[in-house]
Amino acid sequence: MIKNNKKINIAIMFGGRSAEHEVSINSARNVVKAINKDKYNISLIGIDRSGKWLHFKEQELLSGKQLFLSGEDSKNITVIPYTEKGKFFLKIGETDKLINVVFPVLHGPFGEDGTIQGLFKLFNVPFVGPSVLGSALGMDKDVSKRLFKEAGMPSAKFLVYKNNQKNNISFKEIEKNLGLPLFLKPANLGSSVGISKVTNKNEFTKAVEKAFSYDNKIIIEEFIKGREIECAVLGNENPIASIPGEVISNHDFYSYEAKYLDENGAMVAIPANLPTSIIKKIQEMAVKTFKILCCEGMGRVDFFVDAKNKIFVNEINTLPGFTSISMYPKLWEYSGISYSKLIDNLIKLAIERYNTENKLKTFK
Repeated sequence: MIKNNKKINIAIMFGGRSAEHEVSINSARNVVKAINKDKYNISLIGIDRSGKWLHFKEQELLSGKQLFLSGEDSKNITVIPYTEKGKFFLKIGETDKLINVVFPVLHGPFGEDGTIQGLFKLFNVPFVGPSVLGSALGMDKDVSKRLFKEAGMPSAKFLVYKNNQKNNISFKEIEKNLGLPLFLKPANLGSSVGISKVTNKNEFTKAVEKAFSYDNKIIIEEFIKGREIECAVLGNENPIASIPGEVISNHDFYSYEAKYLDENGAMVAIPANLPTSIIKKIQEMAVKTFKILCCEGMGRVDFFVDAKNKIFVNEINTLPGFTSISMYPKLWEYSGISYSKLIDNLIKLAIERYNTENKLKTFK
């Protein structure tokens, strides 16, 4: 069992092979700035775009300079699972570093979809965020929306197509079923990467190609005219919800450019200007969404609220951004949990889940 009464060795992982590589680096910088150095010894693992794991020093990450340059083989690390429960080592050159907890500040495929969570489970090491199932369900918009429908959660109508069905996609039929405008998305991605808003057939054809360039499965959704509301969730068995906030985009929709490239791309209103009864309902729905998708640790649930205050759940982000402008830490800061305390709580939740799971029998 891991106890919280001594300084904890934590590995913060960032970068990765997904299209959200740069966002992950920015998130990691902010986590490192905010984490309590009196409570945690930090090791930094950067994953380059090819999947190579490299060791970085704190000043390298915080410098803001381009990381993952060529010729960095001297920084290669080896991960060594240890026979004693709850311990594994990073081998950095001739030095072995014992790691107690991993914080994967990774967004998108290969970091947020259950793949690396499965690796941590094999290592038998605590890690921040949902486990394998919750991560996988949260990443796949097709499966999560089917679960929303089964649970009676209001959500946008949608259609799903796989790559081998590309030639059978009929714009006319989709327009008949979903209307215009509509949205096309890769089924497994985040940060609005690969998303297009479509108003005609020509845009539709380009959007299909764009979405399929990121994933072998795409989701096509009806357009819901409404306000974009986000709510943060924190906890394991008894999760709590933050005060909701609103994203007001100055672009046609809250695109990748609006989020990260255009400093005037969007405004954030925290708290969202909504009736108290609607705020409470959003918080309840956020927790319910979190539970439906078997999540633990953290998640940011995104909603649409239309002119009649009808609420539609859109999706969950199980490893939300931790950049200086990211909603997840901002929502909790307004709700009374500082950035540093939030990181502390997430690590405690990871250790709590690990200790609970390690009480289970693994043999007769």
